[in-house]
Amino acid sequence: MGLRINTNIASLTAQRNLFTVTNRLQGNFARLSSGLRIATAADDAAGLGISERMRSQIRSMTVASRNTQDGISMAQTAEGALNEVSNILGRMRELAMQGANGTLSTTDRATLDVEFQALDDEIQRISDQTQFNGTNILDGVISSVAIQVGILANQTIDLAFVGTDSTDLGTAALAVTDVTLSNAALTALDTAIDTINTTRGGLGASQNRMQSALASILNARENLSAAESRIRDVDVAHETADLTRNSILQQAAVSVLAQANVQPQLALSLLG
Repeated sequence: MGLRINTNIASLTAQRNLFTVTNRLQGNFARLSSGLRIATAADDAAGLGISERMRSQIRSMTVASRNTQDGISMAQTAEGALNEVSNILGRMRELAMQGANGTLSTTDRATLDVEFQALDDEIQRISDQTQFNGTNILDGVISSVAIQVGILANQTIDLAFVGTDSTDLGTAALAVTDVTLSNAALTALDTAIDTINTTRGGLGASQNRMQSALASILNARENLSAAESRIRDVDVAHETADLTRNSILQQAAVSVLAQANVQPQLALSLLG
């Protein structure tokens, strides 16, 4: 190859290679420092699009899991209150059974009725004060609540509620002051107990569904996060090896460029 002074092809080639390897090295630094294989669309446009869609789904799954946990907490709150109402109704039935016994005196019946009415007042209090996030859930105002457990529209589980105040349960006008009233109370209390048991059964079934939905959501989020990580996150071992390779190539390119820049000086020796 001839010696030329005006155009140093070897130097231009070395500069181009140095520019290329330096850009690759900068990419290595950026990926290792950020932990991301794809930081901008220029790195991998298709991969970035897939990753962003996955990230949106992951965020939605996180919200869905919180929704489901809130739904479970609401069901547990209602079930706990209904359990107490059930216990109270059971005690009221015991009192009605005693009141139906003809051997009791008027004083005995009056004593029974005092406790009976106090228990009925407690049922009313539970109905009035059982709330979740500021909303009464057992006063009969709301009949159901839809819990959004999925990431798509209408992927819901409904929680069904009934009013549990003394009027709704039919206990408000009951008394155990005589045999006839006590027998009537037994019939009404059996109906009220059945209502509570049915409601508790429905809440339990919905709670089990939400527990299953939550487990499914958490599993799907974990798998999707792993898939998104494989697309977007940097492989540190591979990137470190590539960094070492590019560092060596850069040093070699600098050395070759220095030698190429000296070549035109050799032409001076021919003129000497």
